[in-house]
Amino acid sequence: MSRRIFLTGGNGFVGSHTLAQLLEKGYSVCCAVRTQAKGDKILADFTEQKSRIDIAIVPDIVTPDTYDSALKSQPPFDGVIHVASPFTYGIEGSNLQFLEPAIKGTLNLLKSVKENAPNVKRVVLIGSSASVVDYENLTSDPPKFFTEKDWNPVTWEEALEGDQSKAYRGSKKFAELEAWDFIKKEKPHFDLVVLCPPAIFGPSRHSISSIKELNESNSRLWKFTFGATKDSPVAYMPVHTYIDVRDLATAQVQALNIPEAGNERFAISTRQFDFQKISDILRSHFPELSERVPLGKPGTSSLPPGAYNVDNSKVKNLLGIEFRPFEETILDTARFFLEIERNEQKA
Repeated sequence: MSRRIFLTGGNGFVGSHTLAQLLEKGYSVCCAVRTQAKGDKILADFTEQKSRIDIAIVPDIVTPDTYDSALKSQPPFDGVIHVASPFTYGIEGSNLQFLEPAIKGTLNLLKSVKENAPNVKRVVLIGSSASVVDYENLTSDPPKFFTEKDWNPVTWEEALEGDQSKAYRGSKKFAELEAWDFIKKEKPHFDLVVLCPPAIFGPSRHSISSIKELNESNSRLWKFTFGATKDSPVAYMPVHTYIDVRDLATAQVQALNIPEAGNERFAISTRQFDFQKISDILRSHFPELSERVPLGKPGTSSLPPGAYNVDNSKVKNLLGIEFRPFEETILDTARFFLEIERNEQKA
């Protein structure tokens, strides 16, 4: 069993939950972050366990050899979880600003692990369902169930010259392909596991002080429900499936140590979701939200006919993941939103 882990992105939404579960299971963890301030924030969020947390400053994941010094550890690392990856729409300039950090950041880490961390047995990489799902064909008859065998059809030229959506999907696809190619050609002393999650909901483990600091998926959830009105149209997102961040964190820890998971790809998704169902749950449990959350057509689905889904049988069977109920995820997330709003009002 891996006992000392190198974790990237431990200061973020997903990474902080991953860190929490690693610590709960007795691991020691080195968190790679871009600034000392981010490292200090981790230590402040995990005061009781900070004796088992180290901080490594990696200012620019695109720079060659950037991880080298951090990975030369005593005691040595025997596992790596790579969560850090930028997801920000609205950037200006070349689509390379999406593509390069994802691709070079992943390859730089894998190369550095090979050269500087000989005890590492496994690297767990957090990819995205954006590398799996064909977002140009979201409906079909019968509905499509995407699996680990699927790849989005975005070409390099489309990723480089297309809109930001294609750039993002391309960045996820080509970063993952480069990782698998590295394993095939370099034959390192470690194997690889890739988890490809969709929308990620749930309460934050890391401390945030504002709704503006929410992760991308939670930000959209807040905007389309809490940030709407009773008469607003029920929202639609082309991402039809979700996972609870806590279940994703569990899957990462499981993926570290289950031998059969080595060199496997997982389309990790709980189930379909739609915003009508979310609205119904919120309105039934939080009367104070009755004028904020869209009413829509209660009891119906707001997904289009033939909406795609994701087959999660491999995740359940091989990683042994039991997913939280949808209502639990939405209610816990809503309580977290309300807490953040109350704290903002006090400030």
